[in-house]
Amino acid sequence: MTSTTRLTVAQALVRFLSVQYTERDGVRRRLIDATWGIFGHGNVAGLGQALIEYADEMPYHQGRNEQSMVHAAVGYARQSNRLAAHAVTTSIGPGATNLVTGAALATINHLPVLLLPGDTFAGRPADPVLQQLEVPYAGDVSVNDCLRPVSKYFDRVTRPEALIPAALNAVRVLADPVETGAVTLALPQDVQAEAYDWPDEFFAERTWCVRRPAADPAELAEAVRAVRAAKRPLIIAGGGVHHSRAEAALADFAEATGIPVASTQAGKGSLNHDHPQDVGGIGHTGTATADELARLADLVIGIGTRYTDFTTGSHTLFERPGVRFLNLNIGAYDGHKLAGQPLIADARSGLTALAGELGRDAYRVTASYIAEYREDKERWEQRVDACYEAEEPDVRPTQPQVLGALDEIVDESDILINAAGSLPGDLHKLWRTRSFDQYHLEYGYSCMGYEIPAAIGVKLAAPDRPVWALVGDGTYLMMPTEIVTAVQEGIAIKVLLIQNHGYASIGGLSESVGGERFGTAYRHQADDGTYTGAPLPVDLAANAASLGMRVLRAKTVGDLREALAVARAADTPTCVYVETETADTVSGAPPAQAWWDVPVAATATRSSAVKARELYERHVSTRRRHL
Repeated sequence: MTSTTRLTVAQALVRFLSVQYTERDGVRRRLIDATWGIFGHGNVAGLGQALIEYADEMPYHQGRNEQSMVHAAVGYARQSNRLAAHAVTTSIGPGATNLVTGAALATINHLPVLLLPGDTFAGRPADPVLQQLEVPYAGDVSVNDCLRPVSKYFDRVTRPEALIPAALNAVRVLADPVETGAVTLALPQDVQAEAYDWPDEFFAERTWCVRRPAADPAELAEAVRAVRAAKRPLIIAGGGVHHSRAEAALADFAEATGIPVASTQAGKGSLNHDHPQDVGGIGHTGTATADELARLADLVIGIGTRYTDFTTGSHTLFERPGVRFLNLNIGAYDGHKLAGQPLIADARSGLTALAGELGRDAYRVTASYIAEYREDKERWEQRVDACYEAEEPDVRPTQPQVLGALDEIVDESDILINAAGSLPGDLHKLWRTRSFDQYHLEYGYSCMGYEIPAAIGVKLAAPDRPVWALVGDGTYLMMPTEIVTAVQEGIAIKVLLIQNHGYASIGGLSESVGGERFGTAYRHQADDGTYTGAPLPVDLAANAASLGMRVLRAKTVGDLREALAVARAADTPTCVYVETETADTVSGAPPAQAWWDVPVAATATRSSAVKARELYERHVSTRRRHL
């Protein structure tokens, strides 16, 4: 007879999650390391009680905003190389719908997070209950259905015994290197508290193998032929290189073949900045070196990349007639993009196999090609030096000079986190990565407000390393609340808060597309209705201090250097606040090196929009479909 244990659904779920493990390359670790939660009537008596019941088995973190709890969990998962994750529990209603943005970010970036929102009563003893959305045509719909399109797996557990297949499927998806992302188990509040006799087998330890699928021999042979025929190949390293921990395999492959390596935002750091084959970022926010190589490449080898529009210059970057694509990707969907030759495999195993086959003929690009991109890279590094340099220490820094000051004090142990605004462009072009995981840019969803909570998650995963959240004023105002969590739990993140009085990135974009920077400055409203008055008297440094963070104010380049050094050595949450100067032609970041398609008004009376439309049509005419 099968032995059983009587527990509530919530208790059973917590106990089940505490004994789930992943294993890859012989390394085994727990999958769900902790649960974040904000409690309300939809989960306080269910999962809230269960987390107390099993406090020794399941650590708990208290959040301040449901979206930012997901961001913290995602930061933890990325720093843990997707082999470990966190769960997030919320009440019903707004608590649940606040998860949607974080879920979209996790799924787009292929990062695992388990969402456990409360739901309305399955038994419907009273209809409607507080915060219930009534849908006249469908009695089984709740606000949690908003999470379906942004989840890789979704289930609503309406009976206790349904938890068993739902939980197993949830963990299966979380541990799947192709399918992973946000996983949602919607939990009606009455079901959470209901008791059931669970088979003890449900609580046995389970180890989920994180696969490294090998390349199909026929696809591998085609890939080898494509590389051997190439005269000017270019590798684009995407986030899949990091997810696979294929950095060493990529370095070996690049060194053996001499093929230059450009990187997407997610792939930056696949090679260190001083590696002989590294040519920097690719695409709209990339370097001139990488983008010129892309324009002339006859074979583009994409490794673990989704080929977003920033990477491809909205399909204008790869100009050479007859250019072909070889796509090494663990997911077939991405492997077939741009009509490319697919090599469907784990990045590390695929690179190792490809290198082994090419080694038989000792394939290597020409010495002249290597000299060309190395000389061009050196010229780009001189431009970076010019952007970073601040000859006068008593002046207000530009944003690139802020990055230059940070560059002076970090080493390979530091981790930088950013997601939105003008910083991603400057970082992609200018930052010199020193380790494979130093550069943490969330640019799949580019979500303002990600940085501070993600830094908390990263710091939990890497407690002995300096973790920096780089934020502008716009991003800071979106979601500073998790500073309280960092203070509460003593999580010594460093926040570099840059005040530039508005949405700097979108302001520049607005100007370029005829929008005249409308609605992008943080200023008082003028008589004509535009926001062109005096800057707002908002003191963000005082705000951070009011939330419990130590704040260091820097007015000049010299002040900034000192403050950054103090913050780096701090063992408590610390913020460095600096107001930047408008960049000029000497110290500003180089402009975009590739186009990005943002449609411009087809008809307008204002001259700025008319001129922008003319330029837009010239760019559109260069777009091509790779078939």
